[in-house]
Amino acid sequence: MAVPAYIFAGFLESGKTTFIESILLDPGFTHGERTLLIMTEEGEVEIDPKTIKKSKTIVESFDDQEDITAEVLHNLIKKHKPDRVIIELNGMWELEQFVVDISPVVEVFEIVTTVNGETFEMYANNMGARMLEHISAADMIVFNRCDEIRKAQVRARNIKAMNPRASIYFESPEGVGESYDEGLPPPFDLDAPIVEIEDKDYGLFYVDAMNTPDRYEGKTVRFKGQVYRGSDLPGNAFVPGRMANVCCADDIRFIGFICKCPAAMLPLADDWVTVTAEIKIEKMKQYRGEGPVLYAKAVEKAEEPEVEVVEFN
Repeated sequence: MAVPAYIFAGFLESGKTTFIESILLDPGFTHGERTLLIMTEEGEVEIDPKTIKKSKTIVESFDDQEDITAEVLHNLIKKHKPDRVIIELNGMWELEQFVVDISPVVEVFEIVTTVNGETFEMYANNMGARMLEHISAADMIVFNRCDEIRKAQVRARNIKAMNPRASIYFESPEGVGESYDEGLPPPFDLDAPIVEIEDKDYGLFYVDAMNTPDRYEGKTVRFKGQVYRGSDLPGNAFVPGRMANVCCADDIRFIGFICKCPAAMLPLADDWVTVTAEIKIEKMKQYRGEGPVLYAKAVEKAEEPEVEVVEFN
């Protein structure tokens, strides 16, 4: 069985080291087991040597991404025999390629991205593509040092649209944490017999349904989308969706939901349709877990919307 690995991504001074140290001090996580900690950059904070000793952690350091190959990692695991591997990733390294490189010898159990709220706007403006990679690949995203103004800046950047499946948290400058969605009401009337999604609101619907699928369980929705049909879907399924401006003008992507329906109701690929469907929450490999699955009640041909690319505001 492969050794589980936890990757901590984010730019310099984003709080990765502090987060890792808190985990090593948590007996519920380490409970006497051995941890191999791989460090790839020197930040403003160093882990206390007492924490290293107490948590039975072995530290290995690297300067270049090319130096951490599958073979090197395999030899380190063979040498130290850890129960887990924690990797503090250099913020300038290519995260997706790194995961591919180490996957033959470890099971990447979780990717955590930390973001310094004080420098978020600067990095988003100057290194948007790399920040998008860190955010879109993460299972958990933590924005620390966030006051109310910085929370608003984060939400304005459509972070949920970049990665609807991730758990996202804010931490105030005083260290008080809260969920990204805390205090936000549903954007639609979910008590209506049919939840009508206007063309301009598709982005909001997609983010909310992917982020909080449970509140859409059993609801009937109606919206317009373009049809995707591919070999990666069940034979009785298609994906009605929209092209979306997820992060910037250079990051337009198709977003949609798996929709199951009788064969006679299946639309043609690329058609525009209005779908009326009941939502059920099911585990699908395309969602990497549970997510909203539509069960079509009606699929009707429709005109292309005036604005084809949706936003998330």
